[in-house]
Amino acid sequence: MPLYELYPTMPTTLPTPSPEAAQHSAKLCDFMRRDIAGHGGWIPFARYMELALYAPGLGYYTAGAHKFGAAGDFVTAPELSPLFGRTLARQAAEIMASSAPYILELGAGSGKLAADMLGELERTGRLPDSYAILEVSADLRARQQTLLRERLPHLLERVHWLDALPEKFSGAIIANEVLDALPVHLVHWRDSALTERGVALNGNDFIWQERAIGDAALLHAAQQINVPDDYVSEICLAARGLVNSLASCLEQGVLLFIDYGFGAREFYHPQRSSGTLMCHYRHHAHDDPFFLPGLQDITAHVNFTDIAECGIDAGLELLGYTSQAFFLLNCGITELIKDTSPENLRDYLPLSAQLQKLTSPAEMGELFKVIALGKKPVLSTDEGMAHPLTGFARGDMTRSL
Repeated sequence: MPLYELYPTMPTTLPTPSPEAAQHSAKLCDFMRRDIAGHGGWIPFARYMELALYAPGLGYYTAGAHKFGAAGDFVTAPELSPLFGRTLARQAAEIMASSAPYILELGAGSGKLAADMLGELERTGRLPDSYAILEVSADLRARQQTLLRERLPHLLERVHWLDALPEKFSGAIIANEVLDALPVHLVHWRDSALTERGVALNGNDFIWQERAIGDAALLHAAQQINVPDDYVSEICLAARGLVNSLASCLEQGVLLFIDYGFGAREFYHPQRSSGTLMCHYRHHAHDDPFFLPGLQDITAHVNFTDIAECGIDAGLELLGYTSQAFFLLNCGITELIKDTSPENLRDYLPLSAQLQKLTSPAEMGELFKVIALGKKPVLSTDEGMAHPLTGFARGDMTRSL
């Protein structure tokens, strides 16, 4: 999702929702109030975020509101340009050639990334035997099916949707802007004490309220982090759980996570004392997660050090970590734009502008990162790794983890 760094100013006012949208949000709020009451009047923020995004039929990702593109709340890289999916397809093809001819995409959004990747893989004669999509939203699943039926009807037999991770998988696992949408716990380090910031009620209003940390895993994680006094930030236990689950099912292949975030030192930088939590509503970025629950996205940056360490602890190998700009350039995005003649201004100029947004440090190029975790014998010989994944050939950033 777009980041607050990409917005020149924070909005002073936000667009007014339609009566129908406001009514939908009110239903979710009632649901959340009952949940808070049922938990003794307080829930961790991670639980609030989970309900706001994923409550069945009501959450932001499980209801029917339009989310992606100009008519939605944010623009992702696949929505921005077909160059993103076409370039990513090159890396996926390399992974499949060294493991198995299968792709699994987590959280496929509108389905555009799948369509662009499959189109490019077909064009280059490297189609997977199967393209699986794990999608928790029935609404998004329907949109993905519609888009793929319109664009690639002859390839639909290769695509199938999953309700849960497969028990075993080999091939390429792709997760673009998935980690940032996982629920996060908020921890407050103050006066040599640790508290968890959660949500309570003041009448019908949601309010912040802090309590002692009762989750042993969260407490242990918070105790390992060294930050200045009076510091609030996020810890994403859900991301650790996802990586562990993926590591358990992966037999051969590579996990590719593409998202915005930092290594731990930058994530918990002294100047980032309020954390990275951010909300997105109709292309406005703001920091109030209590604004119209169910109608806005709630995200947090990714701690890539945590992802790498969790993967290694789960038996995966860190195969690369770099910026989105280096990854796309390494995989040949500039070669793809050469397919269009500069003399064809109508087609070339939009592609050139899209390339700039995807790779420029001032846009998505540096803030977004790509991390690869895998299991041998992917790209390996008896002596170990034969060569790095193409996307990480230059611009290695593993020392920043």
